Amino acid sequence: MNIYIGSLSYKATEEDLKQAFETFGQIESVKIIKDRYSGESRGFGFVEMPNKDEAQSAIEGLNGRELKGRKISVNEAHPRSEGYRGGGRRGGRRY
Repeated sequence: MNIYIGSLSYKATEEDLKQAFETFGQIESVKIIKDRYSGESRGFGFVEMPNKDEAQSAIEGLNGRELKGRKISVNEAHPRSEGYRGGGRRGGRRY
């Protein structure tokens, strides 16, 4: 199960997330999303856990808990919708 972690402290590391989640079970991967230009954390990340029951326990056990000085929000990650791509208007001025 893929788990979304929001409201992450900018000081939190992937190792911090791994340590918090591995108390609930096996971890497949940990990824903090970083700004492509500055390399700084964007304040959220993902943890992949192969066992759904362990993942659900981690969600219930860690949601609202403090990690590196901030209360994190933890829930099941949902795939990004294909409809929204972000960004601004396409093209130039419209007359």
